[in-house]
Amino acid sequence: MADQKLTLTLDTGNGEGGDVVIKLRPDLAPGHVERITELAREGFYDGVLFHRVIPGFMAQGGDPTGTGMSGSDKPDLKAEFNSEPHVRGTCSMARTQVPDSANSQFFICFDDAHFLDGEYTVWGQVEEGMEHVDALPKGEPPANPGKITKATVG
Repeated sequence: MADQKLTLTLDTGNGEGGDVVIKLRPDLAPGHVERITELAREGFYDGVLFHRVIPGFMAQGGDPTGTGMSGSDKPDLKAEFNSEPHVRGTCSMARTQVPDSANSQFFICFDDAHFLDGEYTVWGQVEEGMEHVDALPKGEPPANPGKITKATVG
């Protein structure tokens, strides 16, 4: 990827949310960034819910069924664990207990979560709009989940 600065913008709109701008980090996780940009450009994330939002921990989305049990029809990704810390605004891939099981689900940290360091693939950092992540309805799943209205790569 030749882009100097690649970003993913998650529009959490519908009158209540706003844009969450994430700096993508292909230097840390080139395969994961490639997958996320591919899915975003295909419209995969448009309309997808944040199905697991735990206060003080993280907001998780990226499952087209909204259940946390599914992903895209693309093959799972090989882990690209790196030394980037899980701090407020860190974007990382969700996975099962199998390290090479990340697919389309991701999470955004509300706060420091260093116990995840080296165990999950960090692929980005929120640069703008963290207040919109903070405002997502909480729950596992939330009664009225927040969603990604549109995801764009720029």
